[in-house]
Amino acid sequence: MALMRWEPLREIDTLQREMNRLFESFTNDTSIEQTRGSFVPSAEMHETPDAIHLKLEVPGMEAKDIDIQASAEAVSISGERKSEMKTEEKGTTRTEFRYGKFRRVIPLPVRIQNTNVTADYKDGILTLTLPKAEEEKNKVVKVSLG
Repeated sequence: MALMRWEPLREIDTLQREMNRLFESFTNDTSIEQTRGSFVPSAEMHETPDAIHLKLEVPGMEAKDIDIQASAEAVSISGERKSEMKTEEKGTTRTEFRYGKFRRVIPLPVRIQNTNVTADYKDGILTLTLPKAEEEKNKVVKVSLG
């Protein structure tokens, strides 16, 4: 039996690669879509003194397939993606289908005027402008010290 030198740093490197591979399998969008048949669009929220601006990434969808509902405290966005990609090369046809439903409810940090919400959809990005309620715009909170 031959003696082998134990190298703990090599063991840690191997463990880290395995952990990275495991986490990548959980966060890979295509693997999630294939296993559950749904997806969760990425969102970005930005607050200004007058409004909340919300962007969602929903590529491969048409505006008619997106449903937006706004209450004073939250926004609900749902839809269904149906896309097909077909390529032909050297007599071989390759077709890929991507289907998936999503529903995302995003709680808002302040109350909004839900009757004045505007939406724009361009290049796979849904942009919502959510004007703040008047009482939220003028809200001043006294902070006591010590």
